Amino acid sequence: MSRKIERLINLTIALLATKRYLTKNEIFTSVDGYEGSPETKERMFERDKDDLRNLGIEIEVGGFDPAFDDEAGYRIKSESYQLNIGDISGSEVALLSLAAEAWRGAALNEAAQSALIKLKSIGVESDLDAIPNISPQLRTPNADFEAISLSIAQRGVLTFTYVGKDLELQKRRVAPYAIATRKGFWYLAGLDLEKNLVRTFRLDRIDGQIQAHKSSPPYEVPDDFDILNYLENLGESETATLDVRKGKAHLLRIQALTHLDKGEWDQLTLSYQDQSRLIESILWHGDDVLVIAPQELRNGVISALKELAHNHG
Repeated sequence: MSRKIERLINLTIALLATKRYLTKNEIFTSVDGYEGSPETKERMFERDKDDLRNLGIEIEVGGFDPAFDDEAGYRIKSESYQLNIGDISGSEVALLSLAAEAWRGAALNEAAQSALIKLKSIGVESDLDAIPNISPQLRTPNADFEAISLSIAQRGVLTFTYVGKDLELQKRRVAPYAIATRKGFWYLAGLDLEKNLVRTFRLDRIDGQIQAHKSSPPYEVPDDFDILNYLENLGESETATLDVRKGKAHLLRIQALTHLDKGEWDQLTLSYQDQSRLIESILWHGDDVLVIAPQELRNGVISALKELAHNHG
């Protein structure tokens, strides 16, 4: 997180938690990031106020006693900060969850807590309960998630090794467009710079670390690109029936449409669009998964097993 973003979040927390208006001097003393001469701090604060207002955060300006011409103070009323959901799409909910995760981490970090402690030390009472908690926990198993998101924001280029069809390793160079989750998996969508085609990549099939590079010249994401629509329109779904050993193959279980208890085994049905990817998932779980239908999928698994036996003895 950049120092400016961290300062903006800490400023928001301080103005939300305070029980009275804060003067500029109190803000500069308690919120980390305001450094330099008085003029420099003043300019930083004016820019920060504009940035917060552009984000839709209303900053209230007032004095301590209306009968006197006191120094102006600032605060954010919690009731004016409430999130008005209204008509919101699934993709917008996903974006809000990503933003909320950053808020959650920042609201609990040492710098934010330090701001409230400093306010208390100069006699300004604050209340953490006044800060709206709109952030559901977001977790991703991929260690490169933050690097991918930053590269998308900065229009960088990513290079990585990808486990492709038939489990071969492929070098990929991609201009990332977006990242999203679907049916239990995280996907990166972007322009494959070698093939000059838009492609999707499942994060759990990226082998090793992702390398981020600056793009020259910076590329643009098409205005009409919607990763959720793109993932939905990759192809017509088919349905597979699998027998899965009890307590095994969690990655397949989380995609299941139906579940039937058969004792030692559970019978699952799930939809799929890319047969090769499903075959790879089935092979990964070894003899804990049996393909019941369709026959084409069974044949694909058998062929892949024969090829693996031939290649690796």
